[in-house]
Amino acid sequence: MTEARGAAGPNGETPAGHTPGTPCWVSLMVHDLAATEEFYGELFGWEFRPGSQQLGPYVRALLDGREVAGLGRLPPEHHLSTAWTPYFASQNADRTAESVRSCGGTIGVGPLDAADAGRLAIGSDPSGAVFGVRQAAAHLEASVSGVPGALAWNELLTYESASVAKFYRTVFGHEEEPVVSAGSDYVTLRRDGRPVAGIHGLGHALPCDRGPHWVTYFQVADVDDALERLLRLGGSVLEPARDTTRGRSATVADPEGARFALLRRQH
Repeated sequence: MTEARGAAGPNGETPAGHTPGTPCWVSLMVHDLAATEEFYGELFGWEFRPGSQQLGPYVRALLDGREVAGLGRLPPEHHLSTAWTPYFASQNADRTAESVRSCGGTIGVGPLDAADAGRLAIGSDPSGAVFGVRQAAAHLEASVSGVPGALAWNELLTYESASVAKFYRTVFGHEEEPVVSAGSDYVTLRRDGRPVAGIHGLGHALPCDRGPHWVTYFQVADVDDALERLLRLGGSVLEPARDTTRGRSATVADPEGARFALLRRQH
């Protein structure tokens, strides 16, 4: 599999390559594709080009000509809520899908070939959080990281971290680094010593209307400026800007309700 750069860790560490288990892609299925392109294009400066139409209308978002994310249109008869889905790299999507099933997860789509995007599958972990598996095509382009508008981090919000972290460790070979802090249930997932994602156990504080779910963080130059722009474009603020160990961040939603986070890293 061709190596490409992955998202940086929570404190700006050197980005990891797309070794197995590394988040390598993120996609969003929506009802109004044109309006969604306009929203994210204005918010992050993304440009778009057509992608594989195998599963319906689909575009790839670009920054400086390099791929950042994918946007697709849901079939009109599907009245599903919209959500960003992170994909983890795999050398063999079929084998990874079998591992997901054997470890208590489910596979809802695929594995299937998606033209030059490679071989894909979409599933959920034992807690119900949805994620994707991507086996890269032979000539996958390098992704972009470390600049505003690029993927910065992925974090799973769930009830408790221990059992879910075991699932991701078994399926993707992640190493676990628990955060030792009173009243905190957080595990950083690592590959080859590099942080690639986080798992945050919230217990009963997890929103009942959402259940366990992955949150995608996008990098911005200034969180407060980005929030003003987001509101002007019809988005909403779910959690106001705050300073965290990762940097300054805020949780937001696009006009269709897809949740994501904005992050300005600490230097």
